[in-house]
Amino acid sequence: MNIRNWLTAVFSFPVLLVACGSDSPAEKPDPGTGGEQVTDVSIYVTTNNRSMDFAKKSVGFSQKSNMSPTTVTLNPNVRYQSMDGFGAAITGSTCYNLMKMASEDRARFLRETFSHEDGMGYSYVRIAIGCSDFSLSEYTCCDTPGIENFALQNEEKQYIIPVLKEILAINPSLKILGSPWTPPKWMKVNNLTELKAFDSWTSGQLNPAHYQDYATYFVKWVKAFAAEGISVYAVTPQNEPLNRGNSASLFMGWKEEQAFVRDALGPQFKQAGLTTKIYAFDHNYNYDNMADQTDYPVKMYDDEVAASFLTGAAYHNYGGNRQELNDVYGKRPDKELIFTETSIGMWNDGRNLNKRLMEDMEEVALGTVNNWCKAVIVWNLMLDTERGPNREGGCQTCYGAVDLNKSDYKTITRNSHYYIIGHLSSVVKPGAVRIGTKGYTANGITYSAFENTDGTYAFVLLNNTAESKSITLSDGNHHFTYEVPAKSVVSYRWKK
Repeated sequence: MNIRNWLTAVFSFPVLLVACGSDSPAEKPDPGTGGEQVTDVSIYVTTNNRSMDFAKKSVGFSQKSNMSPTTVTLNPNVRYQSMDGFGAAITGSTCYNLMKMASEDRARFLRETFSHEDGMGYSYVRIAIGCSDFSLSEYTCCDTPGIENFALQNEEKQYIIPVLKEILAINPSLKILGSPWTPPKWMKVNNLTELKAFDSWTSGQLNPAHYQDYATYFVKWVKAFAAEGISVYAVTPQNEPLNRGNSASLFMGWKEEQAFVRDALGPQFKQAGLTTKIYAFDHNYNYDNMADQTDYPVKMYDDEVAASFLTGAAYHNYGGNRQELNDVYGKRPDKELIFTETSIGMWNDGRNLNKRLMEDMEEVALGTVNNWCKAVIVWNLMLDTERGPNREGGCQTCYGAVDLNKSDYKTITRNSHYYIIGHLSSVVKPGAVRIGTKGYTANGITYSAFENTDGTYAFVLLNNTAESKSITLSDGNHHFTYEVPAKSVVSYRWKK
């Protein structure tokens, strides 16, 4: 594809995501083509006051020598992690809301979100294995005792699978991560000493006598989705294994998860010929302040057999500091890191874009990527304007990455999480490698640079200051300058 055709494709993002009014692209005429616009660099801009709402911009490469003191120079010789993708959770509640939309409205929203050609290019989603706290009911895929009774349930068949098929039709390379909130209740016990039956969705522990049954459950679940044409890229053995209090939950300390992966899940995946990856932990940076659970995945890796089945570890940010990612990477640089859940809600002023866009971009998006994460996934893609559907015992104060107006199931309000993922996924494509930079730094300026597999560079920048910043980017062959608005996020992509 030549540069002009490529740029035409880049600039086909739908109008519905672009702010109107005085927000005109920063372009210059190309004197060699009678005034045709030069679009060497594609740019997307979101300001925290929505004056620019994922606004599409462009600039041309500068022909002048560069003496700017605010120059950031990319260094592709310094290479960090490759990127798997960015996205959100496709929960039962999300799928219920999507299916309440008119088909044409749903198709438009999904294309705006998941299309690499016409939208933001979300590339990774997380789904529950059985129910989550944002499912329409509490269930697993084997509630009748006996693993031979495994079957996908109504929520998968009526909501989740149809939505996933629509998304895959838009983005066939979508990665899917599956996580269970609870095993079937008949596999649970009150504790590992008394081993008494535990008839509750909430808390309990996995009975070691059912390790093989539960591993078979995972295999059957992956194969059931494969039979629907849906490939599961990865799983975690347990969502938030140190959280006993969720409406559907299970306590699984590192020794238990290590034994389950080593003795059952890993061997059964291998025997079944599954290439589905397994990520350990899937919980908070601070290990819920449980001293004996500190470095949970690192302790799992100490068993070489368990480690051989584990691709890496997954983290959430409901407790602790993202520096833990860097610490864990330093201890086991051979194992991957992904970030799999964070939420906005009433507790953190989640619908206030003025505040949340800045904080979430710094903490969640760039903060995790710059600490070795290969993927970033936020919680519910879509909830309604009453924060639902939700269930008692689960989160009743969470907002979605977008809110769908419950009065019409049509009007959508995009919240911070939608933008922070979109600003990454729109320019940083699966397989991209995070690369080094040198030059301009300043308080309130955070950024990351990438080299895509198609020969393009990507750069994502946060300006969390009260002033616009004229920042120049250079790749050694080309340079260009763009006036980055105050309190904004800017994503760039250009051909080398």
